[in-house]
Amino acid sequence: MTELTRFGPPQTNSFSRPLSLILLALRLLVGWHLLYEGLAKLLTPGWTSAPYLMLSRGVFPSFFHFLGSSPSLLRAVDFANIWGLILIGLALMLGCLTRFASASGIILLALYYMAQPPWIRMDYRVPLEGHYLVVDKNMVEMFTLLVFLILPSSVLWGLDRFLARHKAAKAATPDTPPADQPPAPPETSLARRRTLEDLVALPFLGALGYFAHKKYEWESTHAITGATIKLKDLGLKDLKGELPLGTLGKTKVSRVILGGNLIGGWAHSRDLIYTSSLFKAYNTDRKVFETFELAERAGVNTFCVVNAQMPLFNKYRELTGGRMQTLCQVYPTAEDLTTDINKAVDYGVTLMYVQGAHAERLVKNGKIDLLGKALDHMKRQGYLAGVGAHAISVPVECEKAGLNPDYYMKTFHHDKYWSAHPRENRIEYSVDTERLPDHNQFHDNMFDLFPDKTTEFMQTVKRPWIAFKVLAGGAITPQDGFKFAFENGADFVCVGMFDFQIVEDVNIALDVLSNLKSRPRPWYA
Repeated sequence: MTELTRFGPPQTNSFSRPLSLILLALRLLVGWHLLYEGLAKLLTPGWTSAPYLMLSRGVFPSFFHFLGSSPSLLRAVDFANIWGLILIGLALMLGCLTRFASASGIILLALYYMAQPPWIRMDYRVPLEGHYLVVDKNMVEMFTLLVFLILPSSVLWGLDRFLARHKAAKAATPDTPPADQPPAPPETSLARRRTLEDLVALPFLGALGYFAHKKYEWESTHAITGATIKLKDLGLKDLKGELPLGTLGKTKVSRVILGGNLIGGWAHSRDLIYTSSLFKAYNTDRKVFETFELAERAGVNTFCVVNAQMPLFNKYRELTGGRMQTLCQVYPTAEDLTTDINKAVDYGVTLMYVQGAHAERLVKNGKIDLLGKALDHMKRQGYLAGVGAHAISVPVECEKAGLNPDYYMKTFHHDKYWSAHPRENRIEYSVDTERLPDHNQFHDNMFDLFPDKTTEFMQTVKRPWIAFKVLAGGAITPQDGFKFAFENGADFVCVGMFDFQIVEDVNIALDVLSNLKSRPRPWYA
């Protein structure tokens, strides 16, 4: 039996069989993992390392961000990453060029570790199979490969040893043996056994190929026999252009603003009682973060939020470095005008406005002066002050009273859809109040009761106008709702979107904005 000396290779040219088997198993495990990772990336349509690089917050994050932001560099990185994993994994499994493959693997794993180290409070969207403060799978595999970098590959089971033995045997045998020299003896059982040891990885390679094939075959079958209705999940590569920006004060705001109702679970789904729970179940913290990131990358730079959502939103920005802005609804009441405004200030919101139902209560109850005081308080905090409304009476009365809000957040959609109740039964200030069982009355089904009045009055208002509920809570298509809003004077649209709708909705907005033929109201933002 031979043992490892304290420093350097063993004293003889082989290890004990148990130690050789352990080293073989370690090399096969690491090689299998790296090879499979490379094949999985190669076979995944549209795979890119861009999110991994752009979300780097580890060592030298600006370097990884630079790699991820350049299309040409990104293509080179993806190519090197995929084929590096495949070739390193293949070499380790076969035991071919083991030391070179180990050195290359250490470099690759070190880059992974530096880009996304497993430290506390790193981006949780990057999948981790477990970590212990500073130790993770990448570090464990790096040190495993360090063992194979140090050990002489000629004594490890694999092609390196096979080729070394073949080379040594050839060197020991003259090209033309003397005529009187007896023929070389046939290969001994020991030599045959060593040959089998050196080629032992081949069945494992076959097993990996078989299981990988079956995995993708199963997934393909599942995709074909799954639900008939497929979600139209457009990727960022399908974006048709850059979403235009408008301005509110000095703040650049995308023409499409991400609404918060779907994330908050406020479904506005008429008499469907399960949708709010469904929305909340779908929009986990992880899914919300993915939605924010996708929206940002698609050009939607502002999210309509309430104070209750700000801790989660700030967590997103802190963990990912996102730059999404906030348009915050605040809830001043006749009894307390300032507390909710101050809370929004403390959260660091970008913009704020008095939420529609609260503004309507003050106006309806003859307390428009209190609404003015709430706006003044916002402005004293250094903020633009907006007014929200479902009822057109609110902006009408604000203009009459000279409140001078910086912008309006007013519902706007047409009424040409099935669940809209008859015009003669529409009552001002009834939106967001009691839901009546009579189909001919309000039942969470309309949000701009008199769109013609909204169009007519907003033509006279020389302030920015953010139109929301432009799809009437999902009753109107984006093509129809966006066109109606922008053609009739809205400067922005605020629309709730699931992650799988964002790119499609942005493309629709781009088409609508680029093909506006008539817009009587000037742009005020």
